[in-house]
Amino acid sequence: MGVAVGTVSVADHIMVPFAGSGSGAGPLSWGQQEMWGAIQRMGSSLALGGVSTLQPGMTVEMAATVLSFIVGRHPSLRTRLRPGPGGRVEQVVAAAGEVRLEIVDAGDTDPAEVAEAIRGRYHDAEFDYADEWPVRMAVIRHRGALTHTVAMYCHLALDGEGLTALIADLSTMDFQTGRSERPVTGLPPLEQARWQASPAGQRRSEVSLRYWERMLREIPASRFAAAAEPGGPRYAEVGYRSPATDLAARVVAARTGLDTSPVLLAAFAVAVAQVSGRNPSVAQVVVSNRFRPGLAESISTVSHPGLCVMDVAGVSFDEAVRRARLASLSAYKNAYYDPLRKIELIERVSRERAEELDIACFYNDRRSPAQREVTGPPATPAEIRAALPASVLAWQDVPVDPASERFFLHLNDAPGTVDIRLAADIRYLPAAGVAACVRAMEAIVVAAALDPATPTGL
Repeated sequence: MGVAVGTVSVADHIMVPFAGSGSGAGPLSWGQQEMWGAIQRMGSSLALGGVSTLQPGMTVEMAATVLSFIVGRHPSLRTRLRPGPGGRVEQVVAAAGEVRLEIVDAGDTDPAEVAEAIRGRYHDAEFDYADEWPVRMAVIRHRGALTHTVAMYCHLALDGEGLTALIADLSTMDFQTGRSERPVTGLPPLEQARWQASPAGQRRSEVSLRYWERMLREIPASRFAAAAEPGGPRYAEVGYRSPATDLAARVVAARTGLDTSPVLLAAFAVAVAQVSGRNPSVAQVVVSNRFRPGLAESISTVSHPGLCVMDVAGVSFDEAVRRARLASLSAYKNAYYDPLRKIELIERVSRERAEELDIACFYNDRRSPAQREVTGPPATPAEIRAALPASVLAWQDVPVDPASERFFLHLNDAPGTVDIRLAADIRYLPAAGVAACVRAMEAIVVAAALDPATPTGL
């Protein structure tokens, strides 16, 4: 059957049986609650996954074995939602069932194009949280041979590091038996929720929320001045790739004895303060929480925003880096809490301050550990300057009025460059400010690499 890319039709499908332990029902874990709130705000399942090229000899039966293995082995992948007490939703983990595997014949079309079209369809269509399993999988067939697989996961089931853990766990599967001799060590969401409801879990949440309250009472109420631009879309999104920032960040990191994470966080804090005119810089940094007991290899979503407050005025950039590191450590330490209690806290402090607390400014360094580390000799000033013309700024196509946060910056894995993606609501930060922010990050890091005494200029 031929396939028209963009309107891909399914040639066939099979229902793959699965079975596993850990079934039951209960409240959402904190990570699920956090993600459920984001999904509702943004009107999207925020699906994760992608396309993989298959090795020759892969069969539909082998693909079905993979799908059965991951769903049966990990309770988060056989979890659906239902209404719970007090108007809240709760999770329901099935002991057994069937999950759909699609088989798409590429016909005369490039199978890579077909796979990408399937990926787009899987990503864009919101999951049915009550009736659909949180994994969609397809194999692409071209001239009788399987060439690609597509897998997308609802963000309620796992986060980015959960996906990495899933891929690592899959590598332990024996294709002959469809099993793994390696025990599952990560806590699934139902067990997380049970611990979180315990006295120890509640104490952990209260410690974090006391930190949040202290910060919320000290910070400026707003991040950006209202700056509505007439006409056009409400959101602007820019991508910026800067090899010079990568080289310069490694120089500053080596000089300060750190990796590049606090260097780029400090650059972000300085850039936002410059563009917004507000100091200290305040951002919700995305914290993986994988350092906590039982979560390192959990196939689930456990990340939370941590509140990071950075005063970067009147100091050198090297000092701003040290301050960003200390502020981020406090944010990481206090990024494990009951999200519903956090919402109540923000509303209460806003009432008591008689002003809305706007903390809808997010920073997500999702680069791999290898990308953050400093290796090899530092770049010379000449090499850094020579890399500056290679910087590329590209505006991204965005829907007219997508549900989104007011300001969200991502750092993405990209060897040899710093890859920034920044989306902002132009009612609060005009498009010119979006571009200025990413360029300011580059400017301050490059200047600091060339001169250790470089001030933040604030």
